[in-house]
Amino acid sequence: MSILQKSLKMIEKHPLCDHCLGRQFALLGHGIENDERGRSIKLILALEAHSISVTDKEGVKILKTLATNGFSKTAQELLQKMKGHLPKKTVLKRCFLCEDRFNSVENLVSKALTMLETYEYASFLVGTELPVSVEEREDEFKAEFTTDRGESMRNEFGRLIGKRIAEENSKLVEFMKPDVVVLVNPYTESVRLQINPLFVAGRYRKYVRNIPQSKWFCSECRGRGCEKCNWTGKMYLESVEEIIGKPFLDTTEGVKSSFHASGREDIDARMLGHGRPFVLEITRPKHRFLELKRLEEEVNAYGNGKVAVSGLKFADKNTVRKLKRGESTQKEYRLIVEFKKAVAANDINRLRDRLKNSVITQKTPIRVLHRRADLTRERYIYDVDIKKLSPRKLEMKLRCQGGLYVKELVTGDEGRTTPNVSEILENKAKPVKLDVLNVIMKV
Repeated sequence: MSILQKSLKMIEKHPLCDHCLGRQFALLGHGIENDERGRSIKLILALEAHSISVTDKEGVKILKTLATNGFSKTAQELLQKMKGHLPKKTVLKRCFLCEDRFNSVENLVSKALTMLETYEYASFLVGTELPVSVEEREDEFKAEFTTDRGESMRNEFGRLIGKRIAEENSKLVEFMKPDVVVLVNPYTESVRLQINPLFVAGRYRKYVRNIPQSKWFCSECRGRGCEKCNWTGKMYLESVEEIIGKPFLDTTEGVKSSFHASGREDIDARMLGHGRPFVLEITRPKHRFLELKRLEEEVNAYGNGKVAVSGLKFADKNTVRKLKRGESTQKEYRLIVEFKKAVAANDINRLRDRLKNSVITQKTPIRVLHRRADLTRERYIYDVDIKKLSPRKLEMKLRCQGGLYVKELVTGDEGRTTPNVSEILENKAKPVKLDVLNVIMKV
């Protein structure tokens, strides 16, 4: 069956606008929009019908079908000139497939452009929301006429609106990682914006103790505010997450920030050296064209000698995944360890020999059992350097696999960590100070 024959059967059965007829043959021809394709098909059908209408009533019948179900002005004008053939009263019809919703494209474009003015973005994508009944009707139509060279109504709306927005704002249409997704519903004529998050990666250093990495809500009120937390809703007034996040939120006018890091140090531990890799995720940012060097200076000024960042760069969701996968990367620690009894010179050698290139078996520490599963883990220690500070104090530097609970390596955690410093030297030990010196990974 030819394209013209199939098209005529479609129009005889259902009223179809130019878009919806042309869309059934969207893969045929290049650089032609569906409405132009549909008009061309109807024009040729009208010309052929007119050529046989002088001797054949079938031609007049086709013209009447094109004038009513095909909304063809050419067919209507031809029938007017063929006196008596155009019905005096024509029933107003809507396109069977789209219900004339392609007439709303310009209105949707205008709404979208107005809403987009609030946001900075380099790329966008248009998504189309259609009623289920409309998509089911289109599927049944395609099955009825076995159309296999067309595109979906959803695609056509998205493509047309995206093309018009790009013409107006000169932004890039990006299918994989757009900054903004414009969600349109031609049937309700509504437009919604999905502002995709902004990701910035870097490293942070924490120079003081007793600041948590993330916001720590009050255990009593869970953030609502009570006497226990002095109505702040938090156990600690500030955190690394909040210190870094506030200047970013002020600059981007985002709704909130989420902090992702490669592991975390204890509250009473410092994070020194090159710092710990992190990614800050800003939700619904209005501004994303940032001067990261200036923001780095603002964060460090706001950190006031307690927290500082470096090496800021734009990132994406894949960077967050890489951070999470890299939690078991190598890390370097420095501990000050205090013993119950004095430490002999040969104890240092014995401790170094036992821990260097060793596998440590750890059950989840008692201190975090309330929030972590009770599992048994094995972590590797690559290198150990030990220096005596006083008769009962040692400085230990470790290079180990990430995920090792270093404090429990010292105390033994009631036998849950083996081997451990207290066990090896048969001398009860406790960590006095802990610093993270390095997190060895690339982001």
